[in-house]
Amino acid sequence: MRLIVQKFGGSSVANSERLLNVARIITDTYKTGNSVIAVVSAQGDTTDDLIEKAKEINPHASKREMDALLSTGEQISASLLAMAIESMGFPVISLNGRQCGFATDSNHSNARIKKVDTERLERELDKKNIVIVTGFQGVNRFDDITTLGRGGSDTSAVAIAAAMKADLCQIFTDVDGVYTADPRLVPSAQKLEEISFDEMLELASCGAQVLHNRSVEMAKKYNVKLEVCSSLERVPGTKVKEVTRMEKLLIKGVAKDDDVVRIAVIGLPDKPGIAFKIFSMLASKKINVDIILQSIGRDGTKDITFTVPIDSCDAALELLKAEQDVLRAHSIEVDTDVTKVSIVGAGMASNPGVAAKMFEALYEANINIQMISTSEIKISVLICKDQGVKAMNALSETFIK
Repeated sequence: MRLIVQKFGGSSVANSERLLNVARIITDTYKTGNSVIAVVSAQGDTTDDLIEKAKEINPHASKREMDALLSTGEQISASLLAMAIESMGFPVISLNGRQCGFATDSNHSNARIKKVDTERLERELDKKNIVIVTGFQGVNRFDDITTLGRGGSDTSAVAIAAAMKADLCQIFTDVDGVYTADPRLVPSAQKLEEISFDEMLELASCGAQVLHNRSVEMAKKYNVKLEVCSSLERVPGTKVKEVTRMEKLLIKGVAKDDDVVRIAVIGLPDKPGIAFKIFSMLASKKINVDIILQSIGRDGTKDITFTVPIDSCDAALELLKAEQDVLRAHSIEVDTDVTKVSIVGAGMASNPGVAAKMFEALYEANINIQMISTSEIKISVLICKDQGVKAMNALSETFIK
């Protein structure tokens, strides 16, 4: 008997009709002799609605109480889905994060999974139950509810698949697989049959919203067999795996991330240790920094520019301004009118001239580049936000035909 873990996103369980559709997918899998654990997200815009309700009461609510509130969205989905499967005559039980053994650290709103105690899951599967699990949540050592960050249900599903040594982990979404670009923004985007963990991780980190980047990291670490497929159409999805077949595509995907801001610290002393001071301060507050640019020193000063996620902007600014005199910075500037556009592909590592071809495509589209970041399989550029879609289409036309 095979064990299959299936994860369903918020759009897949958004209303009664879609919940019943998901129930049919799960029971069809169960009827063919498989054990099934299904992980669910909150319905539709439930999480956003709960955040707005919290702001009405207390705009500065503690992260602990926000976790307690936001975790309820997944519990609603899990219970309703279990009721739907129950009405179809199948044995089923819903479990929350605590009940199915998710132990996390205490970093509220962005907790990391420390372990999954599988005893309860194994017991329910032995009873031949379909198990519905709330994604996105766990408990810390103080027995407080924690959440894993937006998109964390993907990570919940992969963690269960790894801990239970599942035969397959399927991530069901409202698209039928991983595309070379967002098909809603790039009409010429192509669906991929397969993609490597490394390529998928880079795409997820660069703004592609198909999979949570931490879920891909975990799937790679534990070699979880992963597939992205549609909850709306019964068609083959995209396999995410360690090694993929040789492909014609030099570039596997183009991604856009609007969730960035650019911060410039101007007029810093041009001496050793300044960059260390800035980035160690940001790291101490768990603020992730992405693209970094340092200017050539002139007249004894230099500028350091970097990007951070938009939800970390206020915390970063507060920290930098509090230390501005210590850093001896002339000023601190912020630009929110930016977006990051990236091309990703393992093929670029052995093909010279990819960067030049990318910059030529952006030049011909009359798009100005503000910052550049590269890795072995990725090139990212920071550009004006209103040119993001135009850049994606230009790069797709150049590299993916």
